[in-house]
Amino acid sequence: MERPYILHLFTPGHQASPFDVNMAADAGYQIITPYTDVGVDGVTALTQDAIFSRGPKGVARTAIFIGGRDALLAADMLERAKRAMFKPFVVSLMADPSGAYTTAAAMLACVEGALRRHHGLGLSGLDVLVLGGTGPVGRIAAVLAAQAGARVRIASHSGLETAQKAARDTAAHFGVSLQGVSGADRAALRDALAPAAVVLACAAAGVQVVSPENLAFAKGLKVAADVNAVPPEGIAGVGVMDDAKPLAGVVGAVGIGALAVGNVKYQTQHRLLVSMHQAEKAVVLSFPEAFAAAREFLAEQDAARPAA
Repeated sequence: MERPYILHLFTPGHQASPFDVNMAADAGYQIITPYTDVGVDGVTALTQDAIFSRGPKGVARTAIFIGGRDALLAADMLERAKRAMFKPFVVSLMADPSGAYTTAAAMLACVEGALRRHHGLGLSGLDVLVLGGTGPVGRIAAVLAAQAGARVRIASHSGLETAQKAARDTAAHFGVSLQGVSGADRAALRDALAPAAVVLACAAAGVQVVSPENLAFAKGLKVAADVNAVPPEGIAGVGVMDDAKPLAGVVGAVGIGALAVGNVKYQTQHRLLVSMHQAEKAVVLSFPEAFAAAREFLAEQDAARPAA
């Protein structure tokens, strides 16, 4: 009898994400077992239980997925699981807390594509403002933008101190340079928007972080992207279906909506899970791999478009 494909899902939360369970099943995993309330200190024992019980042949059909809602904690759990294994007992690992890694990767890949098509630019050297930057998607989007060479500022509606702490903690964790700025009031938000070439709206669903009046202050804006699919739109004028559509109120700017990002996010997560399922050798998948997968998907989409 062939050994089944098993995915062990570790989460620090009280329940696993049904979204992640569905995605894993669609990628080919036959048994998906969640483990809740798992902290960093619990990862080693669970990982070693998973690897030693199947033997060298069984580990090829075994994988671990790390969820939760904390982007930094998920990175720590992924590293702890990696350190708990040794050859030949090595299984594939993937982290995607609340979909933050794949969502941030999809968002940045979409922005990168829009910059290239509409402005002939990459992210390197541009000023990127992340609104709602203290949340999991915002933090990872900021890290990816910084790794791509952008000057990145994280803004928080809770004020400068909160934003600066998030920027410091995230920058130290991933070895990048980030700045915290306030988005707590109209004047602070307008000051933050003024130098931005790219604005990423990663705030809570149903919250408009940039009104039409405030958007007018982003005079150098080239691309605005929003992951909020719940009305009202996170950035005024960016519809959920927009895919680099001209943005009213800012000459030359284009907007990318939540469902455009969401399609790339879905494809990215599916591809990573499938690659983990099919891998002959164990792989470790985090947000850099998600960014690469999102870029690959968009490149395929561009190649399939009829020539203008």
